Amino acid sequence: MKNEFISRKYVVMAVIIMASLVLLIRLFVIQVVKDTYRLSAENNVLRYVTQYPARGLIYDRNRKVLVDNQAAYDLMVVPAQVTEIDTAYLCSLLDITKESFTERMRAAVAYSRRAPSVFLKQISAVSYARLQEKMFEFSGFYVQPRTLRKYSRPIAAHLLGYVSEVDEAQIRKEPYYKPGDYIGKLGIEEAYEKELRGRRGVKIYLVDVYSRIKGSYADGRLDTVAVQGEDIVATIDMDLQEYGEKLMGNKTGSIVALEPKTGEILALVSAPSYDPGLLVGRVRSENFTRLSSDTVLQPLFNRAVQAKYPPGSTFKPINGLIGLQENVISPTTLFGCNNGYLFVGCHSHSSPLDLIHGISNSCNSYFCQTFRRILENPVYPSIADAYVKWKEYLNAFGFGKKLGIELTNELQGLVPSTAYFDRYYGKGKWKALNVISMSIGQGEIETTPLQMANMTAAFANRGYYYIPHIVKSISHERPIDQKFLEKQVVNIDTSNFEAVIKGMEEAVNGEGGATARIAALKDIVVCGKTGTAQNPHGDDHSVFVAFAPKDDPVIAIAVFVENAGFGATYAAPVASLMIEKYIKGEITNKALEERMLGLDLIGSGTEH
Repeated sequence: MKNEFISRKYVVMAVIIMASLVLLIRLFVIQVVKDTYRLSAENNVLRYVTQYPARGLIYDRNRKVLVDNQAAYDLMVVPAQVTEIDTAYLCSLLDITKESFTERMRAAVAYSRRAPSVFLKQISAVSYARLQEKMFEFSGFYVQPRTLRKYSRPIAAHLLGYVSEVDEAQIRKEPYYKPGDYIGKLGIEEAYEKELRGRRGVKIYLVDVYSRIKGSYADGRLDTVAVQGEDIVATIDMDLQEYGEKLMGNKTGSIVALEPKTGEILALVSAPSYDPGLLVGRVRSENFTRLSSDTVLQPLFNRAVQAKYPPGSTFKPINGLIGLQENVISPTTLFGCNNGYLFVGCHSHSSPLDLIHGISNSCNSYFCQTFRRILENPVYPSIADAYVKWKEYLNAFGFGKKLGIELTNELQGLVPSTAYFDRYYGKGKWKALNVISMSIGQGEIETTPLQMANMTAAFANRGYYYIPHIVKSISHERPIDQKFLEKQVVNIDTSNFEAVIKGMEEAVNGEGGATARIAALKDIVVCGKTGTAQNPHGDDHSVFVAFAPKDDPVIAIAVFVENAGFGATYAAPVASLMIEKYIKGEITNKALEERMLGLDLIGSGTEH
């Protein structure tokens, strides 16, 4: 019995000793080894100062800097530390009114008397230089460094996007962000936000009961270093982009130029535009309000991917291709034209015409009859079935859907479904003549300039394209999304492109009724097609698509000039100048250049 008691005593003692050891080890770890626990306990005497990283730079395809960073500073305040200061002097240094000072201090006190808050955002380097020398006179105030965007040239606003402060919705959606952070909006800034933003750091300071810094906490061991954002190499050619924006000055419309072999965007112009520098710094909010309230020029509206136009006669080559692929016409098929076809009018030209000259003369009758043969093809059970097949060809070219460019505001255009016409005419009751206007790019069909440039790239490549994109690489070496590197085949035999391309060549370089001779260039074979897009709200739009050189294309382009009439009048000259600028680096037809640069089609200046 006695031995049993002694055994139990030792067991209890052993348990107590083991428990004590575990407790002591745990306390040692908490208090000595792991600073994080002590940090949590001392949060009430610590100040966390965010270290904002420099945002990644953006270069053009030739490694010229498009977007850089400039230093800026947020003036912080701890109201409890603000003692007797010369308020009038501080206001003069900051270029604010006494009323503004009072309002800002009231907001800071409402937030917290002891914790720091932003008193004035984005002080310029010039203002900071003036303030820095006198900071010792203003107790309770300190400066937190930031960076702002800086643009090498006032161009490419719609492609680059801008940076602005996050709102509550964005913070809820992405926990990484906190109030006062900045995020990319639209363009490259938004599409590649995670790459560009980098990673925040933090410095932890010991502060006294009056929130005055007494030194670095734990000798800086728990500080984290800010990591600079990754650089982006864009696909655009800065010089070509700038030239395109000059050509579209005082005009409304768009230019989209891309490299057919890669799908890389060489220039993406939306006019009217604005200087991206307007949306930087303390004036950003005011300028954004002004730009967004301009309902006449709409400088924030990206017409390259958001504007939907009838393609007009630039659509005829694709209907010719479909006709060839469906074997309802051949390159030698002749159609007559007596100033039109049924109720669809046409201009005067020689007749009858084959496919090549139907394209070069832009004959409405030729493509009305081709389209009718496509829809009335006896291999299909009904008009609706043939239409579905026709629509499939268009979808393969990228019409009626988003192409997938990185720009989040891209629209898909419109290629109506059979259900659309069923609702309007009744199921099984509509015929080819009911939709005949789409044969010449009018009626219900709607396209974006980006889609038209992409179609032209598919012509240049004889049957395939790459999804258009605006970024070439990340950090000069990391590749882009794999989807931009995959061939998109359009389901048209390569052999069928030759006659259509010959027709586009003749439209620019042919004789007689060739509609785009103004776009011809010496030593460069340009293949193109003019178009006039009907506009129910005013004058028709001038449209032109082209690629060059014919046999080894390096550029495909679509130009839309709103309310400018025939395609040959304005769109074709603009496209021709852009092609020559890109391929030769200089312009030979100075008279044409001066006329396009000096042309004012909107009667007022742009936001540049």
